Amino acid sequence: MAAWAAAGAWVLILSLWGAVVGGQNVTARIGEPLVLNCKGAPKKPPQQLEWKLGGPWDSVARVLPNGSLLLPAVGIQDEGTFRCRATNRNGKETKTNYRVRVYQIPGKPEIVDPASELMAGVPSKVGTCVSEGGYPAGTLSWHLDGKPLVPDGKGVAVKEQTWRHPETGLFTLQSELMVTPARGGASRPTFSCSFSPGLPRRRALHTAPIQPSVWEPEPLEEVQLVVEPEGGVVAPGETVTLTCEAPAQPPPQIHWMKDGVPLSLTSSPVLILPEVGPQDQGTYSCVATLPSHGPQESPAVSISIIETGEEGPTAGSVGGSGLGTLALVLGILGGLGIATLLVGVIMWRRRRLQGEERKAPENQEEEEERAELNQSEEPEAGESSTGGP
Repeated sequence: MAAWAAAGAWVLILSLWGAVVGGQNVTARIGEPLVLNCKGAPKKPPQQLEWKLGGPWDSVARVLPNGSLLLPAVGIQDEGTFRCRATNRNGKETKTNYRVRVYQIPGKPEIVDPASELMAGVPSKVGTCVSEGGYPAGTLSWHLDGKPLVPDGKGVAVKEQTWRHPETGLFTLQSELMVTPARGGASRPTFSCSFSPGLPRRRALHTAPIQPSVWEPEPLEEVQLVVEPEGGVVAPGETVTLTCEAPAQPPPQIHWMKDGVPLSLTSSPVLILPEVGPQDQGTYSCVATLPSHGPQESPAVSISIIETGEEGPTAGSVGGSGLGTLALVLGILGGLGIATLLVGVIMWRRRRLQGEERKAPENQEEEEERAELNQSEEPEAGESSTGGP
């Protein structure tokens, strides 16, 4: 009688504390007791029945006097199939199979790192939904204004991660939401997240909603490129500073190009060319990129180098052919002027020599006349001297 009283007490306790089931598929909450009935078991001892447990159940499961199987505290390790075979006094055999699944309801999910502002037309992070301590893993879902958000890889993107605790075996889920608000859309959309258990007939759990504000970006002003020294014409070894002016908030990403080819440089609004040489000559431009506007390129500027040689200054320029042409024209004009001057001097000297040659014969005739006169005067003087007293 004591044994029967004890068995009755066990059945009463289990009916109040746990679950006494007789179906084929069984779900039980982790940590609670579970009783599995063996159909066809004789109501009075001696009973002819056999439970096939296997695995870890041997150490915790116990057969009650009425032939039922008791699991004092269901755990993840108790998931599986339980089989019972009972034979009554008439020799009739009854088999019972139970497929046991366990579950654990996690804590209420929440949105961590919620965004306070979003920018229209720009992919922005809304927040991260987290659910901890559930089993099986379940799923997380996002909602916008009460409607499900379906990831499309464009305007809506979701990044999910799942961890399992090494000791308890319970799951932690994480879902990060990225959206691109439409221009002209709602100024304060409502986002929420929900956890759906991995078992049927279990209610979903919802987070508290968040309402970030959406603002429209201002138009991007024209991108300008300023060069120092002004004009971009420098001597070898000097320093050139290029500054990309693209006023915008937040500051845009700045990339540089030379002769239409992108330069492998980090994003910076200032490009410094120290000790410039021929390899630095060329046409430069900068490209400002904002997610809300896309890339915008500045007008190009040309960097030219003037080299000074022993015979005089010569100009070399890539992208500055006007300066080289001007120098060529000035050189030609200078050469023509010098040639004209030389020709003039030669002509003047020739005319002068010709004039002197013309005067030379006239002077020779005068000298001869003077000599003849002098000779005629000398004899006359001699006669006058001899004819005196």
